[in-house]
Amino acid sequence: MSSEQAATGQTRDTAAGCGQHGVRVFLGAVLHFLDDPGPELDPAAWELFEDGALVVDGEGKVAWAGPAADVPCELRTGATKVDHRGRLIVPGFVDTHLHVSEVDIVASYGEQLLNWLQQYAFPAEAKCADPDYARTVAGIALERMLAAGTTTASVHTSIHTTMVDAFFEQALQRNLRMLSGKVLMDRVTQTPHYLRDPDVQTAEDQTLELIDRWHGKGRLGYSISPRLALTCTEDMLAMVARLHRQQPDLWIQTHGAENPEEIKRVLDIYRAQDSSYRSYIDIYDRFDLLTGKSLFAHCVHIDDTDRVRLAAAGSAVAFCPDSNMFLGSGLFDLDAAWRYGVSVGLGSDIAGGTSYSQLYALNQAYKVVAVRGGRLHALRGFYLATLGGARALSLDRHIGNFTVGKEADFTVLDFAATPTLARRAEIAETFAERLFALMILGDEQAVTATYILGRRVHERQSPAPV
Repeated sequence: MSSEQAATGQTRDTAAGCGQHGVRVFLGAVLHFLDDPGPELDPAAWELFEDGALVVDGEGKVAWAGPAADVPCELRTGATKVDHRGRLIVPGFVDTHLHVSEVDIVASYGEQLLNWLQQYAFPAEAKCADPDYARTVAGIALERMLAAGTTTASVHTSIHTTMVDAFFEQALQRNLRMLSGKVLMDRVTQTPHYLRDPDVQTAEDQTLELIDRWHGKGRLGYSISPRLALTCTEDMLAMVARLHRQQPDLWIQTHGAENPEEIKRVLDIYRAQDSSYRSYIDIYDRFDLLTGKSLFAHCVHIDDTDRVRLAAAGSAVAFCPDSNMFLGSGLFDLDAAWRYGVSVGLGSDIAGGTSYSQLYALNQAYKVVAVRGGRLHALRGFYLATLGGARALSLDRHIGNFTVGKEADFTVLDFAATPTLARRAEIAETFAERLFALMILGDEQAVTATYILGRRVHERQSPAPV
């Protein structure tokens, strides 16, 4: 056994018979979801193998998942075994909303959304015109995501093609499944002169060039990215809809109904042209931006009519609890969204959010739901962070669970990552208790390793001795 194998618990089963080249068997507790467990926690919606195995083939696809004792001979014999027993193997976390251009303004003090944009976000994004800076922040963001167990994300960049190129280049080098695109902003009264598309035609030309350069390359997908209705003219929104009609395999990502002051300003602007606009979501709907590939971040202040329309269109919402509280935006109604059939994913919203960890986001989500009078069970929480996020991004045919043939992006979590978590997990009487403790007490410290297509791309380092 090599020193690397010894360090990672890897061994090779060399028994004669029916092995396959390149197969790896990962041992540990295995949890994944086949569907939303729902409020009644339908046991058919998930599979848990406490003494389990995840088998990955030589191409990085899931070959099998189940009890360790039942691994088929043709997969077991000759395979490399990676020992994560005592830990939890789950599909890679999916972050449905963050801003790679805002890496350097995490934990900036004391503003709500509109002032935050002017004081922090826009100046930070202006720096992304510099290719070296763009590469630096893209690399930082991706490494922090992987360290937190996040393997797929829907990412806002900036208006600069340099930032889009830098992010996609870095994601391609790491062989990641990522969605992103150039941010679109052209409304003169709401965007600074230094961070504005000069006109819709230029924005369209740049977007088309980027689509041609990056969409479908490796595991990358292009999202047409109007920042929000407030910063886009009617002509810009119409252009977005036209591009999506012409190429419906693209995604659309934007923001909606995040903050009361933002909503008032948006409606004042649009109703000045047409008084019949009913709501923020109605604006997007009237411009044909509610599609089965559309993602709306936040949607904190929407009503049941909006939820019905989002669900009917197959559009999704990125629930960003940490950011919503940090910026004082409000409390998203997760139960209402699920009740009306709206697809929801979890978002860190770096840098309005303060952590890349989806475990931390679940901690905050639990509290938001509790303040609204509900409860978020750990099983539904982990669904939200894995298969739920994959569904929200229309990527569940590729990722999100351990169905045979899907891409083997996964995360290994440690129930004993901190003394507090270790003690709580030790005295827990059920797996559900242990999972809830991990959801509330865990963060990136709980991530033992992150794997992309069955290959380890992050391993937690033990702290240096004092």
